[in-house]
Amino acid sequence: MIKKMFLAVIAVGIFATSCSNDDDGTVTSRLNISLDGLENLGDDFVYEGWIIVDGSPVSTGVFTVDDSGNLSETSFSIEKETLDAATTFVLSIEPAVDPDPAPADTKLLVGDFSGDSASVSSDGIVADFASASGTYILATPTDSDDTNESSGVWFLDNSTGSMVAGLDLPTLSAGWQYEGWVVFDGTPITTGTFLDAEMADDNAATSPFKGSVGNGPGYPGEDYVKGTAAGVTFPTDLKGRTIVISVEPSPDNSAAPFALKPLAHVVPDNAADHTAISMGAGPVASLSGTVSR
Repeated sequence: MIKKMFLAVIAVGIFATSCSNDDDGTVTSRLNISLDGLENLGDDFVYEGWIIVDGSPVSTGVFTVDDSGNLSETSFSIEKETLDAATTFVLSIEPAVDPDPAPADTKLLVGDFSGDSASVSSDGIVADFASASGTYILATPTDSDDTNESSGVWFLDNSTGSMVAGLDLPTLSAGWQYEGWVVFDGTPITTGTFLDAEMADDNAATSPFKGSVGNGPGYPGEDYVKGTAAGVTFPTDLKGRTIVISVEPSPDNSAAPFALKPLAHVVPDNAADHTAISMGAGPVASLSGTVSR
């Protein structure tokens, strides 16, 4: 999936109508969507809507979002009897070529119908990030050079003299994972993906940027001490860079953060190495919208 750093807002309001299919006499109705903050998923994935009828999912159709944030479809023809019986709407992310007729684990929005409309949100199905918080330090523990300590970021808190997890994040639903980022001159470079903030991230042993002394502490983070990425040669000072924690679909083939970014912080120019720094709220902690029938 290819995603942009900033969210586009899609707001399309279309009133529901009913019609009769001349071929088989089936009476159909329209399901209309107005969703905020969806992004381009690239060629390999699509969005798919679902309605829950008698406890079972029924697909309402797939759509894509372009780089300008425009939905390819905003109104879908559904059998009226089925649509009238729907209790819930769910939006998922699916493979573009999908042999599985059931919804994927990567469910992004959900909401119950009240009358002919449903307010949908990611809070009810991905996680609620209202209480999320984060702390990080600048350090390069994977090499023996003490002159480049501001070239690494580790999501831990050492303010009491002992290292503890620096991220307080909710458990994600199936199909999602966390990912850390540093934004270098407008280009985000990953620190690694993880599910548990009290453990090292997934690339701790395989990072091409870390030094040769070790893998670092058992928490998410990264040393940018060797190699290059996006035209940036390491080591490089992270002061003035933006640190981000995003929520990513799993699987995910994108080299950029997904829309959900619950935590972010610009590293102060006067930040001290090996000193706990608090993160702030990120630009997007929730996605939402409305669905009407």
